[in-house]
Amino acid sequence: MSLRTRFSRWFAKFLSGIERAGNALPHPATLFALFALSTILLSGIAHWLGWQAVHPTTDEVVSPVNLMSVQGLHDIILHMVDNFTGFAPLGIVLVALLGIGMAESSGLVGAIIRLLVISAPSHLLTFILVFAGVMSNVGSDIGYVLLIPIAGVIFIAVGRHPIAGMAAAFAGVSGGFSANLLIGTIDPLLAGLSQEAARIVDPAYHVNPTANYYFMVVSTFFITFAGTWVTEKIVEPRLGSYKHKGPKETIDHLTKAEKRGLKFCLITAVIWLVVILWGILPGDGFLRAMDGSVLRSPLIRGVVAFLFLTMGSLGIVYGFVAGTFKSDADVVKGMGKSMQSMGLYLVLVFFAAQFVSYFKWSNLGEIIAIKGANLLSHSGLGVVPLMILFIILAASINMLMGSASAKWALIAPIFVPMFMFLGYSPELTQVVYRIGDSVTNIISPMMSFFALIIAFIQKYDPKAGIGTIVATMLPYSVIFFIIWTILLIVWILLGLPLGPGAGLYFDMPAQ
Repeated sequence: MSLRTRFSRWFAKFLSGIERAGNALPHPATLFALFALSTILLSGIAHWLGWQAVHPTTDEVVSPVNLMSVQGLHDIILHMVDNFTGFAPLGIVLVALLGIGMAESSGLVGAIIRLLVISAPSHLLTFILVFAGVMSNVGSDIGYVLLIPIAGVIFIAVGRHPIAGMAAAFAGVSGGFSANLLIGTIDPLLAGLSQEAARIVDPAYHVNPTANYYFMVVSTFFITFAGTWVTEKIVEPRLGSYKHKGPKETIDHLTKAEKRGLKFCLITAVIWLVVILWGILPGDGFLRAMDGSVLRSPLIRGVVAFLFLTMGSLGIVYGFVAGTFKSDADVVKGMGKSMQSMGLYLVLVFFAAQFVSYFKWSNLGEIIAIKGANLLSHSGLGVVPLMILFIILAASINMLMGSASAKWALIAPIFVPMFMFLGYSPELTQVVYRIGDSVTNIISPMMSFFALIIAFIQKYDPKAGIGTIVATMLPYSVIFFIIWTILLIVWILLGLPLGPGAGLYFDMPAQ
């Protein structure tokens, strides 16, 4: 038996083991319910055993709070509703989705994607597909359900292998999940979770949805170029030529109504840009904070409201001009449709909110963070090795849990405070997590759209399965990991901010 055959069999067994392990896990909502119960139990054990830690800046002894006591029971009952409704990510995600729902249901997002890929010059086709995939993350899951199958059609139309086209689009949509030129729904969601975790250490800490914006913008171009190179130099040569036996695949061009809708959308976008510049550029601009600051302005701290207003207005303009909206009822239906997909998310958030609150009340998060920070500080590892290890950890967890927000809600209460005690900002911890989460999305069977991707590819290769997807996408995963890690190291060494007002380091507040 050749070495290649042995490796193929071992790799197939490895993937099967990953799939079985992931499928054996309970639903994320059930996991958080179990974590909440475990936190209550652990708080009692920690109290009885006398666990404690010394705060590194105040020298105050931090002791666990027993949630198994009568007072703990009262707090759990009395604050259950408040824990849910006051959970930071909940409101901002729902508001952002209302705006994006209008743009998506009007057909605006789909029209922009089609325009990008149809009008692309042949020599830039792969680049445009990867770039469109990255940008599609603004429109929730539109990239998975629209762009990836379109990419296969486009590649066949120009005589290229359709699976290579879908791989390029998939790499952008899923592997480039943490890169974009715009703020999407995942940004306020993760920022809210980071803020909740940061307030274990600093109750006044605020994490903006723009916390990683500068890094995301730069990452967009690195990931797009890397995805293009992998597609054309590794994936497409490996796949070889494709003999299409069915009728010629076509993709519909934009209609006159759609083009007219996009034209009016562009005018609306320019008006928004003028208004924003008018409000932010003058020293006394109406969008600046009351003290004249830009970083504390409504534009930055209220970015979710602007996301709702801009995306909503663009969707409404496009819908009525293109004819996809006939009345205000259609607009409301579009918003309602975006909310219909949030049912499971609301259930997940309810239990995640209880877990995060119990973890904070019990002081377990602070104790673990202090102990972990002390251990890491004595290890002699600098910021770069620590962050690389954290990328690998996040990437590994992603192979067993699919939801980016669920994973972050689970590990943020531990790692955000831990790195804060070491002097690293929550924004840095968040961006490192996002890198690890993104690079293995495209090879994780636990990713929620993985089965859909298999179905798409089976249209062109009926024998395709999980191994086919992983074998095709693994080169992207490896290259993205290398590129993003190098970019992060350079970013840290240069001391560049990650976003507006979001630095790399954290100073403990004076007590």
